[in-house]
Amino acid sequence: MNSEEILEQFKRANALLEGHFILTSGLHSPKYLQCALALQHPSDARRFGQAIAERFANENIETVASPAIGGLIIGYAVAQALNARFLWTERENGVMTLRRGFSLKENERVLVVEDVITTGGSTRECIEALEKNGAKVLGAASIIDRSNGGADVGVPRIALASLNVPGYKSEDCPMCARGEIAVKPGSRTAAKA
Repeated sequence: MNSEEILEQFKRANALLEGHFILTSGLHSPKYLQCALALQHPSDARRFGQAIAERFANENIETVASPAIGGLIIGYAVAQALNARFLWTERENGVMTLRRGFSLKENERVLVVEDVITTGGSTRECIEALEKNGAKVLGAASIIDRSNGGADVGVPRIALASLNVPGYKSEDCPMCARGEIAVKPGSRTAAKA
């Protein structure tokens, strides 16, 4: 799958939204990628997962890990394509941790997979949690890179498609300056920024 095919799939699934959004990072953006819509059909998740897995086929990945919740579906699909185990990290008291009885052996070869990377914050937190538990994180991957290559997660990373979508601090947001209501995707309530 090439970048155009990925983005076309997001458009067909109505997963590439335009408006005024507050991202998980806290930044404001005129575009939002609703990956849940792009991954709602298992056949699509399988194709995206296979495309990521092909990039890491020679890395002897033992485990694929994702930060919950956004990375769970695509992470599982990549693990399935690599015939690797899958686990996830999640926040506990604001800190990304390995829970639910998951454990890692020393130097276990791990690939971290996300749906979308904007600043790389969740991916970096996931990597830190895994490394604290003995993992050797070999790389990171996502379906979409909103940073257009700018996010540094501390390990080599790939994305199936990159977008150059602006992200603004609320005080610098032109949409806020125009009085447009900011919406936090996934919630039904609008938040005045």
